[in-house]
Amino acid sequence: MSEPKNAPETGLLRRALRLRIIRYPLYALLGVVGLALVIGGFTTAVESTNTLEFCTSCHDMSYNFEEYKRTVHYSNPSGVRAVCSDCHVPKKNWFTEMNRKLVAGKDVWAEIIGTIDTKEKFEAKRMEMAKREWARMKESDSIGCRNCHSFESMDIEAQDKGARSQHTDASMASSGKTCIDCHKGIAHKLPRVQ
Repeated sequence: MSEPKNAPETGLLRRALRLRIIRYPLYALLGVVGLALVIGGFTTAVESTNTLEFCTSCHDMSYNFEEYKRTVHYSNPSGVRAVCSDCHVPKKNWFTEMNRKLVAGKDVWAEIIGTIDTKEKFEAKRMEMAKREWARMKESDSIGCRNCHSFESMDIEAQDKGARSQHTDASMASSGKTCIDCHKGIAHKLPRVQ
């Protein structure tokens, strides 16, 4: 025997949903929960892809990783370590960070299609990749560097004469200089000029 077509619970629910006072707040609540899930999921994905382990899990990044491990950004007396995302996905604000992650999808695509999957291919593209990164850093006023380093916290007097002079000049807003103008090759070897 089948159940009656309009069971009491179903009829009550349908009648309640027909009332605007219940329906619209319910839709709004579902929309807010859905949006929170999307933003939370995306943010979680971004944070998990900002780890050193994720960045160096691709075969072609193993060359960079070996270079990076020999720099002051990996090992230093203070024990502070800058990871890939500190420079390549600098935190200026949420929108710039998300934009940078979306643009970085190009690197993932290059890994998938094998554009730089051997050391030889990587070296052949190194100058192109470096120029693109240097331009991005110049455009952002080296925000990735400045998130950790600032002129205000530097002990200019403790620096050697050349660094002292360069940092004093660069600290003036009118100079137009930014960290990457002088510090190319600080975390990865410089491309060979051919």
